[in-house]
Amino acid sequence: MVVPTMAEMMAQGKQPEVLFWVGAAGSYDDRAKKISRAFVKILHSAKVDFAVLGTEESSTGDAAKRAGNEFLFQMQALMNIEVLNGYEVKKIVTCDPHSFNTLKNEYPGLGGKYEVFHHTQFIQQLIAEGRLEVDKTPLKGKRVTFHDPCYLGRANEVYESPRDLIRRLGVNLTEMKRHKETALCCGAGGAQMFKDAEKGNKEINVLRTEDALATQPQIIATGCPYCNTMMTDGIKFKEKESEVVVKDIAELIIEANNL
Repeated sequence: MVVPTMAEMMAQGKQPEVLFWVGAAGSYDDRAKKISRAFVKILHSAKVDFAVLGTEESSTGDAAKRAGNEFLFQMQALMNIEVLNGYEVKKIVTCDPHSFNTLKNEYPGLGGKYEVFHHTQFIQQLIAEGRLEVDKTPLKGKRVTFHDPCYLGRANEVYESPRDLIRRLGVNLTEMKRHKETALCCGAGGAQMFKDAEKGNKEINVLRTEDALATQPQIIATGCPYCNTMMTDGIKFKEKESEVVVKDIAELIIEANNL
């Protein structure tokens, strides 16, 4: 799979349709890399002209900001904005709701104004434009529940695009008791991913996994690499690995389309 960089595109005098912002998790975490690869397969399948920043991409600064280090956040943001504006980037898509939220809502105030999409929104758009079809047969009838990422759902009110894509898979979608506006955090947001647990009798990701298991799913669908990690850890804790898998929506689509 060819993944061109913006520098390579620029050298050829080309401007891609969209920049794929891979994000820290999608670049370095072995599990999240699979989500990045799945999304790239979808982009290739839909013949989308895209590019990545490659080594020029740095952390959006989300974790620094949520942890209270505004100075580090602004330093990282301004560095990224300089690179993005240098390439005259207009449209960005990312698989990470944390990057999505930061690029969409935090960067404009620092001079970085872009049209930003979560990958579920972008895939939904590709389907609407007739550039991508989803095969209903391979996953037909599978029991699926969807965990709303905080930075996609409650922070940005994006609830329908992931569900629309899941329904297109021909599966049996069962909502958790706490979903959409009342969804419970997986426990990774706000830079909690990088700190030790506080005192209590249960980890948040285990509590959220119990919400999911109550729907008796075969698949827990996610739309965030951090949620994916937390729910996977929850399934391991509950020793349900042989019965339940945790997959990003992009991974479900490439499975359905045999990409």
